[in-house]
Amino acid sequence: MPGIVLLIDRSDLSRIIYHALAGEFGIEAVIREEKPARSALIKRRVKKLGWPTVLGQIVFAGCIVPALRREASVRRHELLREYEMDESPIPPGRVTDVPSVNDSQTVALLRDLSPQLVVVNGTRIIDANVLSATGAVFLNIHVGITPLYRGVHGGYWALASGRREDFGVTIHKIDRGIDTGEIVAQGRLQPAASDNFCTYPLLQIAGAIPLLKQAMRDALNGSLRTMPRPGGQSRLWTHPTAFQYLKSRIGQGVR
Repeated sequence: MPGIVLLIDRSDLSRIIYHALAGEFGIEAVIREEKPARSALIKRRVKKLGWPTVLGQIVFAGCIVPALRREASVRRHELLREYEMDESPIPPGRVTDVPSVNDSQTVALLRDLSPQLVVVNGTRIIDANVLSATGAVFLNIHVGITPLYRGVHGGYWALASGRREDFGVTIHKIDRGIDTGEIVAQGRLQPAASDNFCTYPLLQIAGAIPLLKQAMRDALNGSLRTMPRPGGQSRLWTHPTAFQYLKSRIGQGVR
């Protein structure tokens, strides 16, 4: 079996992806990065977005998201059962933890393993020296329709923008940009009335897994093809502020 490596974060979505793939594909190694320090994240965001926006994002994450998780708890369990998703821990012996996906240890591991395929989920932007460490195809799972909804929370922003038809997922090759690589597959989904900000990504991952599996099969047998990008403006989205979320929920019913 050709070598397959996963580059992932510590999220429940990455655990689901691992278990979904491990049953069919031989996963040679899992490289998992630690969460970046909160202070460093805030500093970078302030530099890009300014303090008013970042404070609004902090209020949203700290005050609104916990309430949304409670609101969506029943729906979350429904999705896990319906799509038979397993969010249990990845067996420890399968995982190598690194401070960052761009750490020198990652480069050394990729050079040593020389995989044919690298599947990525949830990591920070991957540096060029990591991408060039192996001749493998790098495939990313993006919970949004690129290039219209690059960045984070692509499903939510499609709904908040009044573009329900663009709630979906993308499997794409990785280049040096942010969700700008060649598109391999895209799928549109319809969230239920009981879904909200906290279950949109779970629904999207459920829709992405079949697309990812087919893309992996194609990549391994040398038949991977790309597809044209959808028309529309390419935009990079960030985390919503409390004001943005409440405005969309009250005005448009976007949960």
